[in-house]
This record gives sequence, C-alpha cells and structure tokens, in this order.
Amino acid sequence: MSLVVRAISPEEHLAFVASRRSVSFLQTPAWAKVKTEWRGESLGWVRDGEIVGAALVLHRPVPKLKRFTLAYLPEGPVLDWSAGDLQAWLAPLAAYLRKRGAFGIRIGPPVPTATWDAAQVKAGIADESVRRLADVPPATRSPEGARVVSSLRSLGWRLQSPEDGFGAGQPQYVYTIPLRHADGTAKTEDDVLKGMNQLWRRNIKKADKEGVEVTVSSGGDGAAELKAFHDLYVHTAERDHFTPRPLRYFEVMREAMTAEAPERFRLFLARHEGDLVAATILVRVGAHAWYSYGASSTEKREVRGSNACQWAMIRTALAEGCDVYDLRGITPTLDAEDSHVGLIQFKVGTGGEAVQYAGEWDLPLIAPLYKAFDLYMKRRG
Repeated sequence: MSLVVRAISPEEHLAFVASRRSVSFLQTPAWAKVKTEWRGESLGWVRDGEIVGAALVLHRPVPKLKRFTLAYLPEGPVLDWSAGDLQAWLAPLAAYLRKRGAFGIRIGPPVPTATWDAAQVKAGIADESVRRLADVPPATRSPEGARVVSSLRSLGWRLQSPEDGFGAGQPQYVYTIPLRHADGTAKTEDDVLKGMNQLWRRNIKKADKEGVEVTVSSGGDGAAELKAFHDLYVHTAERDHFTPRPLRYFEVMREAMTAEAPERFRLFLARHEGDLVAATILVRVGAHAWYSYGASSTEKREVRGSNACQWAMIRTALAEGCDVYDLRGITPTLDAEDSHVGLIQFKVGTGGEAVQYAGEWDLPLIAPLYKAFDLYMKRRG
C-alpha cells in the first residue's frame, strides 16, 4: 500500500518521536511553539493505518503574499532514509504542501555523509596547505549519505550549501562526541576523558580544584535561574559581538520542551564562591543530547566554569544512556588565519569527531514565487 501524508496530532507526533532512538529537537511539536514567527504543523506518513514517518513543518510566509509559504522541515523529516525509493516518501509530501499554499519546500535530511576524527582535524589546522575539511580525506564516508544526496539531486531538489557551512537554516557540519564504542557498548567517563586533549582534562580538573559547583535546573520554579542564565548570556553577546535572543525566547523554549518531557530542557549553572561564571543549556531527545546554548563571565575565566558545565552535561548524557553528545555547528574551515577556526579548535579538544550531513535541500513548487523569495533572501544578506 502506498504512503499517504496527512496532518497528525501533537500526541501522535510525540508517540512517533518516542519510538525512535534519535530525533532532532527541531523535529518535535514543541519547536513549533518556540518558533512563534512561523506557523507549525505536524505531518505523518501513513501506511496501512500506521504512522511510519513524521515531520514538523514550519511555514514561513512570503512578504506581502502571506497566503503562500516556504515549508521548512529543519533537520527533518524523520523517515526511513535508507529506503531505496525516496520519491515514494517525498512526492506525497510535496503534493500535500503544494495544496496548502507552499511555493517551496526546504528539508534537512538527518543523514551523515562523512566524518573526521579529532586527530585529523587537528592535523589539518596545523597544515598550511589545508584550508577546509574537504581538503582532508575523511575517516569514514557513508554510502547511505551518498545515495541520499544523489537521489535528491536526481529528483530535482537543490542543495543549499553556503561557503561557511551556515545559512538561513541549520549547519551542515557539526562536532559530536560518540558515547558508544564501535561495538555498541557504552563508554565510561574515563573513556571520554581519555579522548580529550590534555588542556581539556587539565581545565576540568582545575575547575574542580578551584571549587566550581555546577547545579541543574529543568523548569518549574527555575525562573530565577533562567534569568541568571540570560543575564550572563547577554553579557557574553556584548563581549563576543552577537545579537542575543530575548529572555522570553528561552522561557517559551523551556516551557514547551519540559511539557513534552522533563529531561528535554535542562539548565546547567557553574558558580564559584557564589558568582555565576558559566551557564549552558542541554537538550535531549531519546539517546541524543545537544549542547544548545552557552554563556560565560569575563571575570574569573581562570576557574574554567565553561569546562565544568560541559563536563557536567557530558556526564549527564552518559548516565542517561545517550549515544552521542552533540556540540552543534562548526564551520568547515581549517585555515589557522580564519576567525572561525577557534570554534572548531575548542570543540576538537573534547576528542570526538567532525560530522558532515547531507545539508539542506530546496524543492521549488511554484517557480516564480520561489525565485522571488530566493532573490529576497539573497538581498537581505
């Protein structure tokens, strides 16, 4: 029987998410409540009455033409990407969304295509002839990832691949720490520590020696803790020259996520002699844990509060049986002169690996509107 795409309830969507070992938090019903500027809906792929795939779709209206939208599925949809015939999955999605006014679709298949281990990344940064991750032969290439990329291209989807790996959507490159060995057995804390470089291990030990204490807040009466995090986050934004999100964004994020599952959103706060020196947000869905946001004080950086927070989150992920600790996006540059290389240098110290995903792909449904939207986004910069 062929696949049918239909709207599903948040409860049906959550039940499907709970049946999977790893689903991006951007593909949970809660994320629609966080992204208030978009209109969200949950869709399911149904075969013989059973939901076999699901997606959170965020609809972005066209300026001055609000009846038409870009249908965006960040880090989704959640379906069987190993299936031989992707058209059987994607054609009913396109038909459903076009009937509802979508002029284009953007998806982000959660399918890795290549990985580089920490030693390779470190050697690439030290090699003056290397400028990008792509200049280094990867430790692994995924046949499934290659097949997905080839299939999407043959079906008329267009890869959105900005030079720095970031765009209007989600990063194509991330840095992760696998929490299981190749044989599937769980790693221990000692295993993870051994994978870190000497500086990371020393900083974790120093934070402990200096008396840094990390506490965890998951929601409920944690309004004061969230406000403390946000104050430090704004301070970090001013120091590092980025635009901070408002406090209300994090309040909604916490409320929506913890309503789905208590462990979905947790705030880690590192204090030294009563002073808040670092704070981070951990998000978990199933066996996948993400470092989502972080903040640190300019004062007392020598007590290594940020390392203490990271280690506390990694230990939590290990204790809860997670498969991976995800440090989120990196740029693919390995040029030591590039200002972005510091981000990957910080993350490579944890051990782990750089992962390239299939990227984000667009399918125009109404060509003139899609072209106008694409031009609008490029001009907006």
